[in-house]
Amino acid sequence: MPSAESIVIFFWLFFIAYWAVSAVGVKKDVTKSRSWGGALLLRILIIVAIVWVLNTGFFPGFWASASSLPIFANATVKAIGVILCATGIAFAIWARRHLGRNWSGSPQMKEDHELVTSGPYRFVRHPIYTGMIAALFGSALVGGPGWFAAFIIFAAVFILRIKKEEGYMMQLFPGQYPGYRKRTKALIPFIW
Repeated sequence: MPSAESIVIFFWLFFIAYWAVSAVGVKKDVTKSRSWGGALLLRILIIVAIVWVLNTGFFPGFWASASSLPIFANATVKAIGVILCATGIAFAIWARRHLGRNWSGSPQMKEDHELVTSGPYRFVRHPIYTGMIAALFGSALVGGPGWFAAFIIFAAVFILRIKKEEGYMMQLFPGQYPGYRKRTKALIPFIW
């Protein structure tokens, strides 16, 4: 039987492959703020920096003690983590599929942009972020402190991106978006 860590890695590889394939054919951005290659290079540099910090022993005492916490050796916690990772990725993919050609890798206004409020968008305004944050948290329960660092970093990035996306939606849909925003939470159903 594969380990919980292997299962989580498989989920993320599947997610990345799906994301790459589904990015083909999306609507064009109204404005080009940065090139696709530049955005990819920035993401690669961020990943390399995170891996470097985690693998160079930058904080050796911290990583060693954090990795040895009993929570990371608990089979029940790992099982919950695998379930959270799978559920989060499935939710993000459902949201991405439901968004269709309106999707963008970064906050952008699209040509012929449509306001999507059905499917997973009935529950939260940013279900892709909700799914990814849940998946990262589940991965952290399985993989330990390195994944927790990724969870914290990406959760912060997504929360910051929400403000920019909400600004675009208010510009694009001034008659519809305020009502949608009032009745639907941003990331966590019924809470926030």
